[in-house]
This record gives sequence, structure tokens and C-alpha cells, in this order.
Amino acid sequence: MSKPNILIFMVDQLNGTLFPDGPAEWLHAPNLKKLASRSTRFVNTYTASPLCAPGRASFMSGLLPSRTKVFDNAAEFASDIPTYAHHLRRAGYQTCLSGKMHFVGPDQMHGFEERLTTDIYPADFGWTPDYRKPGERIDWWYHNMSSVTQSGVAEISNQMEYDDEVAYHATRKVYDLARARDDRPWCLTVSFTHPHDPYVARRKYWDLYEDCDHLLPDVPAMEYDDHDPHSQRIFDANDWRSFNITKDDIRRSRRAYFANISYLDDKIGEVMEALETTRQEAIILFVSDHGDMLGERGLWFKMCFYEGSARVPLMVCAPEMAQGAVAAPVSTLDVTPTLAELAGVSLDEIAPWVDGESLVRLAQGGERSAPVLMEYAAEASYAPLVSMRYGKWKYVRCTLDPDQLFDLEADPHERVNLASVAAHAGTLAQLQAKSEARWDLAVFDAAVRESQARRWVVYEALRNGDYYPWDYQPLQKASERYMRNHLDLNTLEDSARFPRGE
Repeated sequence: MSKPNILIFMVDQLNGTLFPDGPAEWLHAPNLKKLASRSTRFVNTYTASPLCAPGRASFMSGLLPSRTKVFDNAAEFASDIPTYAHHLRRAGYQTCLSGKMHFVGPDQMHGFEERLTTDIYPADFGWTPDYRKPGERIDWWYHNMSSVTQSGVAEISNQMEYDDEVAYHATRKVYDLARARDDRPWCLTVSFTHPHDPYVARRKYWDLYEDCDHLLPDVPAMEYDDHDPHSQRIFDANDWRSFNITKDDIRRSRRAYFANISYLDDKIGEVMEALETTRQEAIILFVSDHGDMLGERGLWFKMCFYEGSARVPLMVCAPEMAQGAVAAPVSTLDVTPTLAELAGVSLDEIAPWVDGESLVRLAQGGERSAPVLMEYAAEASYAPLVSMRYGKWKYVRCTLDPDQLFDLEADPHERVNLASVAAHAGTLAQLQAKSEARWDLAVFDAAVRESQARRWVVYEALRNGDYYPWDYQPLQKASERYMRNHLDLNTLEDSARFPRGE
């Protein structure tokens, strides 16, 4: 039996609350809506960690950051950790990546046989936080609120240039796959950096949201002292005191963000059109690495476990998985086991160390009893935070802060912390016990501090004298492209055409 082709679309910082069951009705996203109509839609999906590199390493491996040691955006992703690209490649797949995956370290492939672009972010240890210096802002790479105050319209930006390239190479690769130069099944991952801030969009997409009713958050900005301690740390890390955020800034930023969802929809449509016109069939998966608070509570970007930051869209279009919405909470950790099952690949050899579980049975009407787990140990934290989504409950624990407990059915905007409410003491105790059984926070904290300290030494050493960066350099073999004199023109023209001539 032939193995299915697999096409994965990953986007960056897409708020899952905007995908209550596929894209919200008011979003201009016809291609994603078409995909949603054919897919299993996991409407309560959570990132393993609400930051780019940790979330992506967990998505690719099925392991929490405490296992991968990818604690932050400058932590090395070890080469001996199998990813879905390794599992599929070992099973005979050709594996290819176009776009971002934010690999840190000298291994810039992690199981992919081919990368079509470089990454948009650096691959070295320069973005390492430092728990030894609480309150320190590293100005040259920490987020600040200029993404909000400078939001608006632009026809080109650093990120648009990148995603235009990602889509171009992905589309070209789909055509190459159709020309059957390799008879192995394929897995193509297409990973965009939008709608990640800065909140800047092209006019054609900006204009789609002129009369949008969703340009202000549901929960307005709160006073600094009314926030939980971790949110206060996020405000400090984002240098909020240096900026005056107005309602116009908020409206512009959210409008640009929505516009960039439509921009992504067009880019995904280009790849999908190539797939359809070449009559190729593939399992299609759509996911984001984490969300964006988009001004809810006054918070922006990610780095916390509130719904806007931690919840992401996940849709899977596969013959084995029933179309429709699944309400049970799931995780991006579940993607690798799901892909393995759909491809007929066994994970038995490493199963004891995989944190995720396949979603195929859940999509066929099964049930899930395990809680969804999340971790965060990067900038704006000075000790690791951990969280569980268990049924309707979300529980958050950190040694520096009071516990948090939310009933997401009664309180979807997480306005009321029930951890100190006597009527919920039993629920709190149950979740505390589950969390303590899963995590020793003192051991977790020590591992993060050791990793940070080592990386600061290595980074400063390697930047002293000649510098050889790990950034991926895409190789284009110009002598193997188009027509060259070691090729037969007749053979070349026929093999490069789809469909072939008579």
C-alpha cells in the first residue's frame, strides 16, 4: 500500500480564538475556509510553549521543552531528537522545508532532506535570556511596543519579503514533485512568519477590514497593578512605559493583523492551486506555533498561557479523520504522533519519551483523558511556568507567583482567578497534584539556569574573533538548472513539463 503525501502549513503567532471552528466568519480567508470544510477542526488546540523556537521544537518532536531543552529562542535543538521529518524520512519519504522553523544550533535540517530558504531568525545563542539578571531588558532583540505604535500599511517589509519567497519556493516545489523525478512519497512543510508582528500589511489586504467590527479587544487594557505577576513581567520586558498606546494604535495593529491573515490565505491558496492543478493528493495539516494576545487585557504578542497567546488553530484534512469540529483540548505535541499514524510509521522505539498522542482516534469519535500540558521558561520569566488544560479547567503554576485556576466554559476571557475561591478548593488540589506529579519545578529551574549560563559563555566566545554563523545557506546548483550542455535538450524539455507531451 502506497504511503500518503503530506503537506503541512505552519504559520506564526496566529491566535486560535479567531478559529472557533475554522476561520471566523468575518475573516476574509476563502482558501482556509475551503480547507476547513474538508478537515477535522481541533478548536481547542494549545501550543506546547507560547514562543517560537520552543513551540516549534515541540511541534516537530512531540516533546515538551523540558525534554527538548529548547527553553527559549536561543536554545539549541539537539540533533539526536527525532522529529516528524526524521520519522517520515526513515520510512522512505522525501522531506522538504520551505520557510521558518527557528532551529538554533549547527544542525539546520533536523530530518529535512532539503531546505528551500534560509530562516528569518538567527541560529546562534545571541537571544539567550538570563535568569541571573531579573528585570534586565536586552534592547536589541526584546520585543517592544513599537510594533503597535508603528502599525499600518506598507507594500513591502522584511517579513513580506520572506513569506513571498517561502510561497514561491513551495509552489515551485509542488510542481517539481508532480514531475515525478523521485517516486518516493513526500512531506512538504511550508512555514510562514506572518501574521507575527510587526503589524504591517499591504493595502489590498488592509482595505478588506475597513468596516471590521473586531478592531478593539473584548477585554480592555487593565492597570498594571491589576495584572498577575507574570503579565507584569511581560509589560516590563516589552518596555511598555516608554510608549503611549492609543485606541487608534490598537485598531491599526489589529486591522493589520487580520489583513495579514488574508495575505497568508492568498499564499496558501497559491500552493494549494499548484497541488490541485497537478492533480496530486496529499494529507493537509494547518497549524500555528503559538498565538498573539492582540491587546486583550493590554497584553500583546505571546509569552503567557492566556487563550490568545496559548491557543492555536489546528486542522487536518485526511481520509482517516472525519470532517467536523472536535472540542476536546489537544496540543501541538500531538502533531508528530498523528502524522506518524497517518503515514503508517511506528513510534514504539521512542514512545515512552513522547509527550503527545495521535489524534486519529479522537477524530473518529474517541475520547481523550490526558490533560494538555504547556511550559514557558523564556524572556519575561525568572522561573519556569507550567500549565494544564484539563476538561474545562486551566491551571497555571510558578514558584514565583500565586496559582491561577480558570473555568473556561463559564469564563472564556479568563477574568476570574478561582484559585483562592473555597468552592473550587477540591479542583485546585486535584490539578495541583497532577502538576506536581508531572513537574519538579526546582529541577526544571536548575536546568534552565544551567543552559542559559553555558550558552552565554559559548556565544561570547564565538563572537570573539572570526565568526562563522550557523544560519542556513540555501544551495542552488545553477549548473543543474534550466538548460546546460551536459543535458539533452529534448529529454529536459519533456521531463520539465507537466503533464508530459505526447
